[in-house]
Amino acid sequence: MRSFKIFAFLAATLFWLGGCALHTFGSIASGMSRDEVVSRMGKPDAVVVLGQGARMQYSGQPHGQFAYMVDLDASGRVMSARQVLNARDFARIELGKWTRDDVLREFGRPAAIEHVALWQGDILTYRWVEVHDMFYWVYLDANQVVQKAHPGMELRGEREERR
Repeated sequence: MRSFKIFAFLAATLFWLGGCALHTFGSIASGMSRDEVVSRMGKPDAVVVLGQGARMQYSGQPHGQFAYMVDLDASGRVMSARQVLNARDFARIELGKWTRDDVLREFGRPAAIEHVALWQGDILTYRWVEVHDMFYWVYLDANQVVQKAHPGMELRGEREERR
């Protein structure tokens, strides 16, 4: 019973923190300075150079289901801010053209990097939500080029029920 209470407390805390990040993200607007974004969102998980500007990445992976990208111009002002773990953005992945670097630039760190016997390369796994909890798998070949990508449902609870 004690472990359940600890689990419930941790789950509630993660839910609250995720809600805070979502609420804070909604306050990011075009024209804000990099320092204003950092004061509201905290230090980004990664910063990626984009042409004359930069992208600040805020990822909820591996446990959350969001990845916020805040694009800055050359002067460090917000040009756009968006949540990218969604069907529309995943559909932009071009098989045979995008590389690991492209995927990481556009979606941030994955929830997991997996391997299966029938695939020789890495599989980047992202957790996201549409109507249901979902996974999005991006299959890389030995040259780090995307060869396959697709969504799938995350069936929570089934593993626990089988144990």
